[in-house]
Amino acid sequence: MKKILLLNGPNLNLVGRREPEIYGDKTFGVLMIELEDEFSEKAEIEYYQSNHEGALIDKIHEIGFDYDGIILNAGGYTHTSIALADAVSAVPCKVVEVHISNIYEREEFRHHSYLKTVCDHHIIGKGMDGYTDAVIWLLKNT
Repeated sequence: MKKILLLNGPNLNLVGRREPEIYGDKTFGVLMIELEDEFSEKAEIEYYQSNHEGALIDKIHEIGFDYDGIILNAGGYTHTSIALADAVSAVPCKVVEVHISNIYEREEFRHHSYLKTVCDHHIIGKGMDGYTDAVIWLLKNT
């Protein structure tokens, strides 16, 4: 049984209510039920979200040596946080960077990802389905 953490950064707690034209109307509560239904025999998937950079770093440190994988949507920290990239680099588990929207088709400042070179795989712009794809990738590659 694989151990996977779905780790979301700032403002992702509002998905399902926030800018549905960009992020859709599905909540992470619904997504977690769907992931449990689909993958319960292959993976134990936990969820953690924080709007605080240090809390995300602490969570990576806490589980990064014991879990098989992390699915990371760092939100706005993707474009600003060298510290978050350093935390990903510091742990041996596989990390998949996920973004609901296509960050490369949005504002210019979103085109740069500090996580791009430190994550093992990237799924960009596939909506909430990107999280499912990340679980599938981790099951095949860990």
